[in-house]
Amino acid sequence: MNQPTLTNKQLSELDSLFELVSKRQINDFGNISASNKADGSLVTSCDLWSDKTIVNGLASIAPDEGVLSEEGGKSIPKTSAYWVVDPLDGTTNFAANIPYWSISVARFVDGRPQSSFLIIPTLKKKFVSIKGKGVWLNNQKINPDQNNHQSECISLCSRSIKILQKKPNSVFPGKIRLLGVSSLNLTSVAMGQTFGAIESTPKIWDIAAAWLLLEELNCSIEWLETNPLNLVSGQNMSDINFPLIACRSTEKIDILKPWGDLLLEK
Repeated sequence: MNQPTLTNKQLSELDSLFELVSKRQINDFGNISASNKADGSLVTSCDLWSDKTIVNGLASIAPDEGVLSEEGGKSIPKTSAYWVVDPLDGTTNFAANIPYWSISVARFVDGRPQSSFLIIPTLKKKFVSIKGKGVWLNNQKINPDQNNHQSECISLCSRSIKILQKKPNSVFPGKIRLLGVSSLNLTSVAMGQTFGAIESTPKIWDIAAAWLLLEELNCSIEWLETNPLNLVSGQNMSDINFPLIACRSTEKIDILKPWGDLLLEK
């Protein structure tokens, strides 16, 4: 029977699992080469090892709960509680010796993220989000009101840069930052480092952990095309994108919405 929430024992076991994977990624960083997947994106042996290790660990920690992962099964599991895993979000950075990537894992219950884990190994940061209870950074609970300082920066993904070309005579409403990692673009919004982010083609595993992080820190998300609340059991997620705007507030969403809408223009 599925647990509606994770037990303290499960949380402790997850902590150990993610620590194991983080250490391997740090050890492999700078010492590994990448190859191209069928869709043109990069993958390394560390991605594959990390995926297998996390998936096997989850099978032990949460038996009878399905797993969807970027490097493994990509269909929505049929169990009411299931996991969405991106074992190494930011492989291009990782392979290029840019020390900025994440381990992104979320547990969904009845179609919504109920808990999520977002680890940035090189920065020694671990975010844990629990639905309705808040977010912890390195075991210290975050006060949502502490992240409200005014940033002038906006995170874009590499594919959303094209919106600037569509309005060449308009001034973009912020200083642009490209981190190269979807989950961390969104985390930068949650932490007040940027006031907004526009993501063009993120997959469910790119956004799953950061989605709950944003919600629990009172940020706003505008789904521009496909709403992840409408996921269907058995649905293959390989080719489904979730273009979105994430902001510190709904007022900031209004500022970026005209730009985000340009992503959907053919």
